[in-house]
Amino acid sequence: MDQTPTERPTDAAYDEGAPSLPRELLNTPWIDGHNHAHTLSWSDRERYALSGCAAMVAVASGYHWTPYKPVRASDVRYLWDDAINRRAAIERNHFFEVGLGLGVHTGVRVEDPDPLFEKLDEYAAAEEVVAIGETGVTPTQHVEPWDLDEQRAAVRAQAAVAARHDLPVILHTPNRAGDDGGRSYRPGLGTPGYEKTPGLEGPSVIDEGNPALAATRMDVEETRAAGLPDERVVASHADPNNTSYLMAETDCYLSFTIGHSWLIGVDAADVADAIDEYGPDRIMVDTDCANVLRTDPFAVKRAVLELYRYGIEPDAIRRVVYENPRDVFGIGG
Repeated sequence: MDQTPTERPTDAAYDEGAPSLPRELLNTPWIDGHNHAHTLSWSDRERYALSGCAAMVAVASGYHWTPYKPVRASDVRYLWDDAINRRAAIERNHFFEVGLGLGVHTGVRVEDPDPLFEKLDEYAAAEEVVAIGETGVTPTQHVEPWDLDEQRAAVRAQAAVAARHDLPVILHTPNRAGDDGGRSYRPGLGTPGYEKTPGLEGPSVIDEGNPALAATRMDVEETRAAGLPDERVVASHADPNNTSYLMAETDCYLSFTIGHSWLIGVDAADVADAIDEYGPDRIMVDTDCANVLRTDPFAVKRAVLELYRYGIEPDAIRRVVYENPRDVFGIGG
């Protein structure tokens, strides 16, 4: 037992010595490959900067902030224009680099979307656009269902734009959260932390036992049909339901959304498990922070430390939180 100046022995007297800690993790830069930061408060975006965010992909595809249902093509284009309008000001205020993701989300039916895909070709040529999406087949829509074949065509059309401009596509892969048989909230109130009118979800347009996984498989089929290599596909909202398929049967990147673990049930432990089994080369993390959700701008910074606590080495952590998104999206270098 070591001698200490304390009156009686404390834990320090029995401590065999603290482990060697990788303090470089405190300054490891990170990139958020999927959020909706242009919808957040100034203070939320400051939290990104204070916690070491080097760059982000602000996704302007999202039906949550359009007041009309169904959504018209002009509403979606307004979202794109709003993000383009605000991007430079966000960079000036917060110093991190902001790339944009533009696309057509299928969480709500878009009336006559074909003109959008034609215009998307022009938007994709803009320097600030670093990704197409988020998009992807969605089993259920808000208010009105969207025909499955039409959804698949929408995904294929956007993947074709990405292929022509050598851009990655961000897929919204559905999660299986809520299938655990746990207690539900009172009807009509919705889920606390998610400002979405409850009771307006339509029936699933996918008649399979695992519609979330089926949707992901369809997405990959459509991106391949459009000529987009798997290496240019980022499957956001990855979870244990789709990880083995995406890792074993595709060359896509997986991005685990950890900014609202309370909602989708994915956290740093799932990321660590995936790294242990498959290695870090095709794995990323994102926050998906948006103004309709209780989300955490510190989630990636916190995950940097959590991953080390779970046994992941610093080089692998840096690969997941910084190098992979840097290489895929071409930002933050």
